[in-house]
Amino acid sequence: MSAQAHIVLRNVSVTFPVLSFRDRSLRSRFARAVTLRSEKTRPHIVTALDGIDLDVRAGDRLAIVGANGAGKTTLLRVLAGIYHPTAGSIEVLGRSLSLFDLSAGFDEEATGYENILRRGLVIGARRPEIEARRAEIAEFTELGDKLDLPLRTYSSGMMLRLIFAVATAVEGEIVLLDEWIGVGDQQFRKKARQRLDEIVARAGILVLASHDLEMIRSTCNRAILLEQGRIIASGATEEVLARYLGAVRV
Repeated sequence: MSAQAHIVLRNVSVTFPVLSFRDRSLRSRFARAVTLRSEKTRPHIVTALDGIDLDVRAGDRLAIVGANGAGKTTLLRVLAGIYHPTAGSIEVLGRSLSLFDLSAGFDEEATGYENILRRGLVIGARRPEIEARRAEIAEFTELGDKLDLPLRTYSSGMMLRLIFAVATAVEGEIVLLDEWIGVGDQQFRKKARQRLDEIVARAGILVLASHDLEMIRSTCNRAILLEQGRIIASGATEEVLARYLGAVRV
């Protein structure tokens, strides 16, 4: 476990402009530019995160709970550096491993072996690092000679094996996880769960966004409850889950 891993968010907000269909129209925008219309249509602004303050230190296993649309995945993407705050500041000390959006960086026309390198670079591994682990990743997938074939020939189960194997080949001091991953058949799921458990055990910090309350209880020592992009409860796991369940029952 890294004693140096640390995450600090101060008053972090994330907003997205949402244009109407008419405003998104290339023809409409071109017409306004040509005619030099002075009237400007302002896009609707959606606030995904609003004034988030968070301090996560080495040893923390933090659960993010809340209803769909509360901002859980947005917060994970901010921590991963995929989204940048519209306001506020974020400091992340330690290498992050993001276990969500797992299919990003894969090319259906490239072979399994080629995609190992492509995806490895997407998740932040250095080329020598991912090349050194190429054989280990291939062995973990149990796909054998099929790794020489393009991804478009793979079944969904084969794809999941490859995606998971590459995603978990590079360890991080900070693990960001959107739901606990279950892939493949029963035997492979057991193997995958064991690998995830090992990665989490060695990580300095785990941040888990999930609806699986039993998984949260068995894994996390802290939790935050999000509602409409704001933290409305923070503290020990059971205390926050009690608040969450109370809100769900209302």
